[in-house]
Amino acid sequence: MDPVPGLDLDHPPFDLLDAPGRARLQASVDIGFHPADTTLIEAGQASPHVYVILKGLVHAYARDVDGVEQRFADYGPGDVFGAWAVLAGRARLRYRTAGECLCFLIPAEVFRALIAGNSRFAAYFNEGLATKGQLSVSGDARRESAELMLTRVDEAQLAPAVHVTGTTSIADATAQLRDAGVDCLLVDTSGVPEPGIVTRTDLLDAIALQRLPLDAPVGPLANRPLVCVDARDVLFQALIGMTERRIERVVVRTGDGGIAGTLGIAEVLSHFASHSHLISLRLARARSLDEITAAASGMTGLVRSLAAHGARMPYLMGLVSALNERVMAQVFEHVVPAEYRHRVCLLVMGSEGRREQLLKTDQDNALVLADDLDWPGLEAAMDRFSAALSTIGYPPCPGRVMVDNPHWRMTARQWQARVAHWRDHYGGEAALDLSIALDARPIAGNAALFAPVKTALMTLGQDEILMHHLAAGALGFGAPLTFFGRMRSDAQGIDLKKGGIFPVVHGLRCLALRHGVAATASIERCEALAALGALPGDLQRDLPQALNVFQRMRLDAQLAALANGRVADNHVDTAGLRRLDRELLRDALHVVKAFREHVRRVFHVPG
Repeated sequence: MDPVPGLDLDHPPFDLLDAPGRARLQASVDIGFHPADTTLIEAGQASPHVYVILKGLVHAYARDVDGVEQRFADYGPGDVFGAWAVLAGRARLRYRTAGECLCFLIPAEVFRALIAGNSRFAAYFNEGLATKGQLSVSGDARRESAELMLTRVDEAQLAPAVHVTGTTSIADATAQLRDAGVDCLLVDTSGVPEPGIVTRTDLLDAIALQRLPLDAPVGPLANRPLVCVDARDVLFQALIGMTERRIERVVVRTGDGGIAGTLGIAEVLSHFASHSHLISLRLARARSLDEITAAASGMTGLVRSLAAHGARMPYLMGLVSALNERVMAQVFEHVVPAEYRHRVCLLVMGSEGRREQLLKTDQDNALVLADDLDWPGLEAAMDRFSAALSTIGYPPCPGRVMVDNPHWRMTARQWQARVAHWRDHYGGEAALDLSIALDARPIAGNAALFAPVKTALMTLGQDEILMHHLAAGALGFGAPLTFFGRMRSDAQGIDLKKGGIFPVVHGLRCLALRHGVAATASIERCEALAALGALPGDLQRDLPQALNVFQRMRLDAQLAALANGRVADNHVDTAGLRRLDRELLRDALHVVKAFREHVRRVFHVPG
C-alpha cells in the first residue's frame, strides 16, 4: 500500500512517536469516505480502526444516567477518535458523521503495536488529563521544568550540621562558624531533647545590640523549635516555606528523624535561576510604602519567568501567594500601630484566600476586630491600607470586599451574627458574601480572633437547605462549548473563570463545607474529599489537573495580553491554541461537566 499523504505527524499525539513508529504509521494508514449519517463506531462495540478526521464533522453520543442518548462531543479536522474502542474492545460513545466525511484510518493492530512500542504515545491514550498535561509541554521546557520543579531537597548542596553545646562562648561559636564555612550552628543544651539554632546574625546582634561579652554562652541565644523540611521534599516547596516564614535557612531532616544538614537560600538559588529571593530580600529591608511598592514591582516578572520555564501551577501559585502575603502583611504593619495589632486580624479571601493567585487581581480582604476594641483611628488606617494596596498594583474590588468597607470590618461577635444571618438567607448578596467568606484565612494581626468565626462558618455545612441553595451557584454557568469539541466563544474568546474555574472552585467549596473540611485551597479540599471518599475516583484524579489546565491557559493569555499592552482578563482565544491544548481544554471542560453532575446529585439540585 502506498503511503497516504496528508496525515500530519508533527502535531500531537503523533509527534510523540519515535521515528520507526512514524514510519510504520505512515506506511499503514488508509483513507476512507463516509456518507452523511453513517455510524462509524457503535457504543459498546469494538472498532477496526482509529479515525483521524481529514474533512468533515463527526458527532459523538452518550447516554446519561437516565439512559437517554445526548450529543456529547463534536470532532472536526485533525481530531482523533476510536482509540478507546480499539484498546478496550468496547466504545464508550456512538460516533456518527454529520455530513460527508473523509478520515484517515489507522488499522487496530497497527495502533496497538504503536501503543506497545512507544511509552509516551501510550500514556497519551491510556492515562487521563494529568498525563496529557505533562505531554503538552515541549521537550526542552519539560526538561527545564523537571530540573526546576522536581529537584528534591537532598539533591541540593546542603551545608553541614555543626553542633555546639549551650555552654560554648560567643567567641568560640564565631570561630567555629568561620572554620566550618557555615552561617549557623545547632546548639545542644543539657536536658533539652531537641537542639536549637543560632545564626551568624544572632551572634552579631548579641555583641552589637545586646552588648553581651564574648565569653557569654550561646545557649540562651538559640532559637527553638527548629524549622525543618524533609530531605525528600521538593526543593521548590522549601523555597516557598522560607518565603512564607521570612527565614533564610532551615534544618533538613532524614527519613528516620536525623539531621542531614541545613538548607539556605544560597543553596536553593544554585538550582533556581529565579529572582523570588531578591523580592523577599527587598521586602525584608523595606521601611516605607514606597520601598514595599518597589519590591512588589518584580512580581509579574517573576511569574513570567517561572511560567516560561514550565513551572508547575501549584508551586507557582504557592510562591506568588507567599510573596503576596508578605506584601500585604508589611503594609498592614505599616498602617496599624503596634499597640493595636494584637486586637485585629487581617483576612484574605477569594483566590488569595485559596492560595491560587498569580497576577495581581482585585483586593478581597476583611478584618476581624476584638469585641472590646477602642481605636478611633481604625477607619483612617484601613483607608490607608486599601489605598496602599491599590498603589502597589492590587486594584480595588468592584464589589467593595475590602477592609475600608465597614461591611467587611466587624468584631468577632458581629461576624458570628453575620454567619447566623447567612444560615437563614439563601440567595442574593447573602449567598455571595458567604461564598467569599468560606475562603477566608488570616495573614496578619491576631489569628486567634478568626478561630471562632471559622468554627461558626463550618457549622453551616450541616444545614441541608442552605447547602442546596449554596451549591446551586456552581451550576449557574454552562460550559462554554456547543457540545464538547466545538468551542462557543464571543469576540473576546472563552471566559475560563466563568466556564471552568468557578464551577470547580465553588463546587469543591460546597463539598468541603458539607464534609467539614476546613482547608481553603481547592487542591487541598479535593485531596481531603478524596480521602473521605466524597469524590468518585476519576474526579479525584482529574479535577486538580483540570484546574491546572485552566490556570495555565489563563495565565498564558494574561501574560500575552500584558506584553501587547492590553488589559489581562479571564478570556482565552481557542483559535490560537495548539491542537493538544485545545484537546486538553475540551477534556478539562468534560471534567467540569462530570463534576457539575456530581454536585447536582449530592445537593439535589434540579437539572
